Amino acid sequence: MMVLLTYDVSMADASGPRRLRRLAKVCLDHGVRVQFSVFECDIGYEQWPSFKAKVLEIIDSDVDSVRFYKLGKNWRKQVEHYGAKPSLDIFKDTLIL
Repeated sequence: MMVLLTYDVSMADASGPRRLRRLAKVCLDHGVRVQFSVFECDIGYEQWPSFKAKVLEIIDSDVDSVRFYKLGKNWRKQVEHYGAKPSLDIFKDTLIL
């Protein structure tokens, strides 16, 4: 399933940058960055519980926030892109890791 993940990590304490890096790495392991704190992640239904648990383990829920938007199987019809940085279709475009 396609999941749009957004986050806001507080930089008010010394551990903020570390949480931010760890969270971005987990997201990059499962998808592509489309904005600074926004990722499109292709997550299998069987991977969803562990992915979500990893993300929630990293954040400090007292000062950070994360949102998961499940776009479903017809997500291509729901996403419109305008402006700079053309979007990458991870299912059609060649992706070299």
